[in-house]
Amino acid sequence: MSSSLLAVWAYLADTPLFWLGFTLAAYLIAAAVYQRSGGNPLLLPVLVAVILVIAFLYATDTPYDVYARHTWFLTFLIGPATVALAIPLYTQLGRLKQLFLPIMVALLAGSACAILSAMGIAWALGASLQTQISLGPKSATMPIAMEVAAISGGLPSLTTVAVAITGISGAMICGLLLRLLNVHDPATRGFALGLSAHAIGVARSFQINETAGAFAALGMGLNGIATAVLMPLLLSWLALF
Repeated sequence: MSSSLLAVWAYLADTPLFWLGFTLAAYLIAAAVYQRSGGNPLLLPVLVAVILVIAFLYATDTPYDVYARHTWFLTFLIGPATVALAIPLYTQLGRLKQLFLPIMVALLAGSACAILSAMGIAWALGASLQTQISLGPKSATMPIAMEVAAISGGLPSLTTVAVAITGISGAMICGLLLRLLNVHDPATRGFALGLSAHAIGVARSFQINETAGAFAALGMGLNGIATAVLMPLLLSWLALF
């Protein structure tokens, strides 16, 4: 690479505009690939975009810290985006009141199952208690999962990886699983996706329709609260045995 190109790259690599634009371009490419594939779950836009970003960082020998520093604004937007989810949720307020009891039962069952299955599989494979605790809150949204893991004695860094893998894999296989179970109601599909695959599941649900997206947002929010409450209780109960 010539010295002039190196100088241009050095300049671009140190500007937030470049990295924000690159991230947006990676997602648009991933979304186009997903649409052209006819909605192939293996080509989920989030997964493809992550692969493109990682590949570019690796090819240019760019540390992740540099990328994270220049794309902090995307992290900031998570807050307003989460608040904005209340708008489609409000439109479903009447149905939420009708489904209050089923939603609470599904929330308790789903949240407890997500925690116990992750910890149980890790225990069966010989993982340490710290690793089990780190994997327990994997189905909660990232900020809550990391805080729950840290307070409970887990490793937030490991929890971050588990949450990301859970979201991507959940969004990929949930559609097929729900079809096999003959579940077609948008509210049910959305709530299941939001509860099990947090923010990525919510994004996937909005691709179905607004009702599914609204209930996915509800599932993500409620499961975050349930995980924060259930995780310490389950650990206290397990400590008795």
